[in-house]
Amino acid sequence: MKTALITGASSGIGKELAYIHAKNGGNLVLVARSKDKLENIKKDIESKYKVKVDIIIKDLSIQSSPFEIYNEVKEKKIDIEYLINNAGFGGIGYFHKRDLSKDLSMINVNIVALTALTHLFLQDFTKKNSGKILNVSSTASLLPGPLQAVYYATKSFVTSFSNALSQELKNTNITVTNLMPGATNTGFGKVSGMDKTILFNKTASAKKVALDGYNGMLRGKLDIVSGITFSQKIMFLLLPFTPKKLKLLSVFKMQQEIN
Repeated sequence: MKTALITGASSGIGKELAYIHAKNGGNLVLVARSKDKLENIKKDIESKYKVKVDIIIKDLSIQSSPFEIYNEVKEKKIDIEYLINNAGFGGIGYFHKRDLSKDLSMINVNIVALTALTHLFLQDFTKKNSGKILNVSSTASLLPGPLQAVYYATKSFVTSFSNALSQELKNTNITVTNLMPGATNTGFGKVSGMDKTILFNKTASAKKVALDGYNGMLRGKLDIVSGITFSQKIMFLLLPFTPKKLKLLSVFKMQQEIN
Protein backbone atom coordinates (compact mmCIF):
# COMPACT_ATOMS: atom_id res chain seq x y z
CA MET A 1 0.00 0.00 0.00
CA LYS A 2 1.41 3.36 -1.02
CA THR A 3 1.11 6.04 1.66
CA ALA A 4 0.19 9.62 0.76
CA LEU A 5 0.76 12.62 3.01
CA ILE A 6 -1.81 15.33 2.33
CA THR A 7 -1.77 18.82 3.85
CA GLY A 8 -4.96 20.85 4.18
CA ALA A 9 -6.82 17.54 4.34
CA SER A 10 -9.76 18.54 6.54
CA SER A 11 -11.94 19.96 3.74
CA GLY A 12 -12.22 20.83 0.05
CA ILE A 13 -9.75 19.45 -2.47
CA GLY A 14 -7.51 17.96 0.24
CA LYS A 15 -10.34 15.96 1.76
CA GLU A 16 -11.43 14.71 -1.66
CA LEU A 17 -7.86 13.68 -2.45
CA ALA A 18 -7.78 11.66 0.78
CA TYR A 19 -10.92 9.72 -0.19
CA ILE A 20 -9.66 9.13 -3.74
CA HIS A 21 -6.35 7.73 -2.50
CA ALA A 22 -8.03 5.55 0.13
CA LYS A 23 -10.45 4.18 -2.48
CA ASN A 24 -7.38 3.20 -4.50
CA GLY A 25 -6.17 1.18 -1.49
CA GLY A 26 -3.54 3.59 -0.16
CA ASN A 27 -2.74 4.54 3.43
CA LEU A 28 -2.79 8.18 4.50
CA VAL A 29 -1.15 10.77 6.69
CA LEU A 30 -3.54 13.70 6.94
CA VAL A 31 -2.36 17.13 8.09
CA ALA A 32 -4.53 20.09 9.10
CA ARG A 33 -5.33 22.38 12.04
CA SER A 34 -8.78 20.94 12.80
CA LYS A 35 -8.50 17.89 15.07
CA ASP A 36 -12.23 17.16 15.08
CA LYS A 37 -12.55 17.22 11.30
CA LEU A 38 -9.49 15.02 10.78
CA GLU A 39 -10.64 12.50 13.38
CA ASN A 40 -14.03 12.23 11.68
CA ILE A 41 -12.40 11.76 8.26
CA LYS A 42 -10.01 9.15 9.70
CA LYS A 43 -12.87 7.17 11.23
CA ASP A 44 -14.95 7.31 8.05
CA ILE A 45 -12.13 6.37 5.68
CA GLU A 46 -10.83 3.52 7.81
CA SER A 47 -14.31 2.02 8.10
CA LYS A 48 -15.06 2.36 4.39
CA TYR A 49 -11.77 1.39 2.78
CA LYS A 50 -9.86 -0.68 5.37
CA VAL A 51 -6.71 1.43 5.07
CA LYS A 52 -4.61 3.02 7.80
CA VAL A 53 -4.99 6.75 8.43
CA ASP A 54 -2.64 8.74 10.65
CA ILE A 55 -3.49 12.34 11.50
CA ILE A 56 -1.13 15.18 12.41
CA ILE A 57 -2.55 18.39 13.84
CA LYS A 58 -0.36 21.31 12.74
CA ASP A 59 -0.66 24.96 11.80
CA LEU A 60 1.48 25.39 8.70
CA SER A 61 1.73 29.14 9.20
CA ILE A 62 4.21 28.31 11.99
CA GLN A 63 7.59 27.81 10.35
CA SER A 64 8.64 24.91 12.58
CA SER A 65 5.58 22.83 11.59
CA PRO A 66 7.00 21.17 8.43
CA PHE A 67 9.99 19.91 10.38
CA GLU A 68 7.76 18.64 13.18
CA ILE A 69 5.56 16.84 10.63
CA TYR A 70 8.56 15.21 8.98
CA ASN A 71 10.04 14.13 12.32
CA GLU A 72 6.73 12.63 13.44
CA VAL A 73 6.44 10.65 10.22
CA LYS A 74 9.99 9.34 10.63
CA GLU A 75 9.41 8.45 14.31
CA LYS A 76 6.35 6.42 13.31
CA LYS A 77 8.45 4.74 10.57
CA ILE A 78 5.92 5.68 7.89
CA ASP A 79 7.26 5.49 4.34
CA ILE A 80 5.71 8.30 2.29
CA GLU A 81 5.40 7.61 -1.44
CA TYR A 82 3.14 10.51 -2.41
CA LEU A 83 3.55 14.03 -1.03
CA ILE A 84 0.50 16.21 -1.72
CA ASN A 85 1.01 19.86 -0.76
CA ASN A 86 -2.58 21.06 -0.85
CA ALA A 87 -2.80 23.50 2.10
CA GLY A 88 -3.21 27.14 1.17
CA PHE A 89 -5.42 30.16 1.62
CA GLY A 90 -6.06 33.59 0.11
CA GLY A 91 -7.43 36.97 1.05
CA ILE A 92 -8.87 39.83 -0.96
CA GLY A 93 -8.37 43.57 -0.61
CA TYR A 94 -5.92 46.38 -1.30
CA PHE A 95 -2.51 45.20 -0.13
CA HIS A 96 -1.75 48.33 1.90
CA LYS A 97 -5.07 48.04 3.72
CA ARG A 98 -4.84 44.35 4.55
CA ASP A 99 -3.60 42.92 7.85
CA LEU A 100 0.09 42.30 7.22
CA SER A 101 0.18 39.39 9.67
CA LYS A 102 -2.44 37.56 7.59
CA ASP A 103 -0.44 38.02 4.39
CA LEU A 104 2.76 36.84 6.09
CA SER A 105 0.89 33.78 7.35
CA MET A 106 -0.31 33.22 3.79
CA ILE A 107 3.27 33.26 2.55
CA ASN A 108 4.26 30.80 5.27
CA VAL A 109 1.50 28.35 4.36
CA ASN A 110 1.48 28.74 0.57
CA ILE A 111 5.24 28.98 0.03
CA VAL A 112 7.43 28.29 3.08
CA ALA A 113 5.66 25.15 4.35
CA LEU A 114 5.30 23.72 0.84
CA THR A 115 8.98 24.34 0.10
CA ALA A 116 10.17 22.85 3.40
CA LEU A 117 8.01 19.72 3.15
CA THR A 118 9.09 19.18 -0.45
CA HIS A 119 12.76 19.51 0.47
CA LEU A 120 12.48 17.18 3.47
CA PHE A 121 10.59 14.36 1.76
CA LEU A 122 12.52 14.74 -1.50
CA GLN A 123 15.62 13.63 0.41
CA ASP A 124 13.91 10.29 1.03
CA PHE A 125 12.50 10.07 -2.50
CA THR A 126 15.92 10.56 -4.07
CA LYS A 127 17.51 7.91 -1.83
CA LYS A 128 15.05 5.28 -3.06
CA ASN A 129 14.64 6.88 -6.52
CA SER A 130 10.88 6.74 -6.20
CA GLY A 131 8.05 9.07 -5.24
CA LYS A 132 5.44 11.48 -6.53
CA ILE A 133 4.76 15.08 -5.53
CA LEU A 134 1.54 16.96 -6.23
CA ASN A 135 1.59 20.68 -5.49
CA VAL A 136 -1.76 22.48 -5.58
CA SER A 137 -1.24 25.86 -7.23
CA SER A 138 -3.96 27.81 -9.05
CA THR A 139 -4.80 29.28 -12.44
CA ALA A 140 -4.06 32.49 -10.52
CA SER A 141 -0.39 31.60 -10.88
CA LEU A 142 -0.49 32.56 -14.54
CA LEU A 143 -0.81 36.32 -14.07
CA PRO A 144 -0.58 39.08 -11.44
CA GLY A 145 -3.61 39.54 -9.20
CA PRO A 146 -4.49 43.07 -8.13
CA LEU A 147 -6.72 42.88 -5.02
CA GLN A 148 -5.11 39.53 -4.25
CA ALA A 149 -1.51 40.56 -4.83
CA VAL A 150 0.07 38.23 -2.28
CA TYR A 151 -2.10 35.19 -3.05
CA TYR A 152 -1.45 35.33 -6.81
CA ALA A 153 2.26 35.83 -6.16
CA THR A 154 2.43 32.81 -3.85
CA LYS A 155 0.76 30.63 -6.43
CA SER A 156 3.14 31.89 -9.13
CA PHE A 157 5.92 30.62 -6.89
CA VAL A 158 4.28 27.20 -6.57
CA THR A 159 3.92 26.77 -10.32
CA SER A 160 7.45 27.96 -11.09
CA PHE A 161 8.96 25.90 -8.27
CA SER A 162 7.09 22.73 -9.25
CA ASN A 163 8.00 23.01 -12.92
CA ALA A 164 11.66 23.63 -12.11
CA LEU A 165 11.83 20.57 -9.85
CA SER A 166 10.20 18.45 -12.52
CA GLN A 167 13.06 19.25 -14.88
CA GLU A 168 15.72 18.69 -12.19
CA LEU A 169 14.26 15.23 -11.53
CA LYS A 170 13.70 14.33 -15.18
CA ASN A 171 16.24 11.49 -15.16
CA THR A 172 14.83 9.89 -12.01
CA ASN A 173 11.71 7.92 -11.12
CA ILE A 174 10.37 10.91 -9.15
CA THR A 175 7.71 13.19 -10.62
CA VAL A 176 6.41 16.63 -9.65
CA THR A 177 2.94 17.61 -10.83
CA ASN A 178 1.47 21.10 -10.59
CA LEU A 179 -2.32 21.30 -10.20
CA MET A 180 -3.90 24.60 -11.24
CA PRO A 181 -7.59 24.73 -10.30
CA GLY A 182 -9.92 27.51 -11.27
CA ALA A 183 -12.65 28.70 -8.90
CA THR A 184 -13.63 25.60 -6.94
CA ASN A 185 -16.53 24.90 -4.59
CA THR A 186 -14.58 24.72 -1.31
CA GLY A 187 -14.32 26.88 1.79
CA PHE A 188 -11.66 28.95 0.02
CA GLY A 189 -14.13 31.38 -1.55
CA LYS A 190 -15.80 32.29 1.72
CA VAL A 191 -12.59 32.53 3.73
CA SER A 192 -10.83 34.68 1.13
CA GLY A 193 -13.87 36.82 0.33
CA MET A 194 -13.78 35.71 -3.31
CA ASP A 195 -17.29 34.25 -3.07
CA LYS A 196 -18.61 37.80 -3.55
CA THR A 197 -16.85 38.26 -6.92
CA ILE A 198 -17.72 37.35 -10.50
CA LEU A 199 -14.94 34.73 -10.55
CA PHE A 200 -16.95 32.58 -8.15
CA ASN A 201 -20.25 32.86 -10.02
CA LYS A 202 -19.64 29.37 -11.34
CA THR A 203 -17.41 26.99 -9.40
CA ALA A 204 -16.05 23.55 -10.15
CA SER A 205 -16.61 20.47 -8.03
CA ALA A 206 -13.80 19.87 -5.51
CA LYS A 207 -14.10 16.14 -6.22
CA LYS A 208 -13.61 16.67 -9.98
CA VAL A 209 -10.58 18.91 -9.42
CA ALA A 210 -9.08 16.44 -6.92
CA LEU A 211 -9.57 13.54 -9.32
CA ASP A 212 -7.95 15.44 -12.18
CA GLY A 213 -4.99 16.29 -9.97
CA TYR A 214 -4.61 12.79 -8.54
CA ASN A 215 -4.75 11.08 -11.94
CA GLY A 216 -2.31 13.65 -13.33
CA MET A 217 0.07 12.92 -10.46
CA LEU A 218 -0.11 9.17 -11.11
CA ARG A 219 0.76 9.81 -14.76
CA GLY A 220 3.59 12.16 -13.84
CA LYS A 221 2.07 15.08 -15.76
CA LEU A 222 3.79 18.47 -15.54
CA ASP A 223 0.73 20.76 -15.27
CA ILE A 224 -2.95 20.00 -14.76
CA VAL A 225 -5.53 22.74 -15.30
CA SER A 226 -8.95 21.87 -13.88
CA GLY A 227 -12.24 23.51 -13.08
CA ILE A 228 -12.33 26.34 -15.59
CA THR A 229 -15.13 27.33 -17.95
CA PHE A 230 -14.90 27.39 -21.76
CA SER A 231 -14.63 31.21 -21.77
CA GLN A 232 -11.83 31.01 -19.19
CA LYS A 233 -10.00 28.49 -21.37
CA ILE A 234 -10.13 30.96 -24.25
CA MET A 235 -8.93 33.75 -21.95
CA PHE A 236 -5.92 31.72 -20.82
CA LEU A 237 -5.03 30.85 -24.42
CA LEU A 238 -5.01 34.57 -25.24
CA LEU A 239 -2.96 35.59 -22.18
CA PRO A 240 0.45 35.58 -23.94
CA PHE A 241 -0.91 38.00 -26.55
CA THR A 242 -2.74 40.34 -24.17
CA PRO A 243 -1.01 43.59 -23.09
CA LYS A 244 -0.05 43.44 -19.42
CA LYS A 245 -1.95 46.61 -18.47
CA LEU A 246 -5.13 45.12 -19.95
CA LYS A 247 -4.58 41.87 -18.04
CA LEU A 248 -4.13 43.78 -14.79
CA LEU A 249 -7.28 45.82 -15.36
CA SER A 250 -9.31 42.71 -16.24
CA VAL A 251 -8.25 40.83 -13.10
CA PHE A 252 -8.81 43.92 -10.96
CA LYS A 253 -12.40 44.22 -12.24
CA MET A 254 -13.13 40.51 -11.82
CA GLN A 255 -12.02 40.62 -8.19
CA GLN A 256 -14.17 43.52 -7.13
CA GLU A 257 -17.23 42.66 -5.07
CA ILE A 258 -20.50 42.31 -6.98
CA ASN A 259 -23.01 44.91 -5.76
